[in-house]
Amino acid sequence: MATVYFPAIIERGPEGFGVFFPDLPGCVSAGDTVNEAAINAEEALNGHLSVMAEYGDPIPDPSELNAVEVNADCDVVARILVRGERPGKAVRVQISLEDGLLARIDRVASNRSRFLADAARAKLAMAD
Repeated sequence: MATVYFPAIIERGPEGFGVFFPDLPGCVSAGDTVNEAAINAEEALNGHLSVMAEYGDPIPDPSELNAVEVNADCDVVARILVRGERPGKAVRVQISLEDGLLARIDRVASNRSRFLADAARAKLAMAD
């Protein structure tokens, strides 16, 4: 995975603050405060990038923050860069697992590889 920084716009809304990514239509987040909205934006970005990669959608290169144009009717509170992880290409690996553990994984996971990758990401996030 490669770290990328996508520009995001935080706007004032009727019930808090919304975040949208001009380079990634449909990628949005929100929060009760500007700080909360900015923090939630990273989770939204990484989820969006993962889904794009899963479906084989091309992930665009991020625009320069100062090059992003916003509609005049948007109540912009802040322009920020949000860190994301651009998923890399999948690499086939061979691992060994105890058969009972593998059976338990198969009972709860529709996709073994995705399950193991998600578990690894969660554990690595705890280590950061």
